[in-house]
Amino acid sequence: MASPEAHIEIARLFAERQEEDVPLAIARRNWEEEAGKLPLPEGAQFKPVIAGGVPSEWMDMPGSDPRRVFLFLHGGGYNAGSPKTHRKLAAQLAQATGTRVLMPDYRLAPEHPFPAAVKDALLAFGWLLSEGFKPSDIIVGGDSAGGGLALSMLLALREAGAEMPRAAVLLAPWTDLTVSSLSYERLRENDPIIVPERLRRAGTWYAGRRDPRDPMASPMFADLAGLPPMLIHAGGNEVMLDDSAVFAERALAAGCDVTFKIWPELWHVFHHAAPDVPEASEAIAEIGAYVHRAYDRP
Repeated sequence: MASPEAHIEIARLFAERQEEDVPLAIARRNWEEEAGKLPLPEGAQFKPVIAGGVPSEWMDMPGSDPRRVFLFLHGGGYNAGSPKTHRKLAAQLAQATGTRVLMPDYRLAPEHPFPAAVKDALLAFGWLLSEGFKPSDIIVGGDSAGGGLALSMLLALREAGAEMPRAAVLLAPWTDLTVSSLSYERLRENDPIIVPERLRRAGTWYAGRRDPRDPMASPMFADLAGLPPMLIHAGGNEVMLDDSAVFAERALAAGCDVTFKIWPELWHVFHHAAPDVPEASEAIAEIGAYVHRAYDRP
């Protein structure tokens, strides 16, 4: 059963959900402005960097190991979000994992449809290698669309015969641009954030002229063999639940090392609610423990 704090947050999210569409430019600006008001953990330090030609941002916390990097790709339906919208989460992840967090400001749809974001993620990864990091020094991951993008990047690395990163951390990854899983209708009334029709439109923007079932854009349909160990979190009341659950099943069937957890009654990427919601703080601590164990492996 979800905590009282979680129920308060769910009620707030339902009350503040936009019933009418907001122009994309305004939605992007509003999100950055609201995120900018959130306090960061004490000691958080961020600075801009150009990572392989991609504007990006480093996030460091006291105790971050300079030899370990979490390449984190932000969510936002591939059409919104930035390092600014995810600074608080990045700082909390840096604190929990003991890594430096690098957040690329990858190109967004509809101005830059697939595969622009994948190319930017690969450029940022390649830049880390040029800076002296080994793949085994790097954790990759992301939330929502960023989780799907992290998987697309991993698939591209595998196809190129490249060495895989140490592990992947995926927070409710969007793995199917067709928005066709059964959970979209089954949980429609429970989800305080995601409207399936809007998500389907976002998928169309991102796919552009490509088939939305292209495995590189929708990792749900890919051959998943050879991907690195991965941790996947999902909220039990989010319409995108099957994007995580079915993907996890297919990854396990392909021989991947998958740790998958559903957090009952919670919403899409509830991790952003830490430290106010105890389950969010617990989830971030779990990510930290997972990453530390991954680095302990030979």
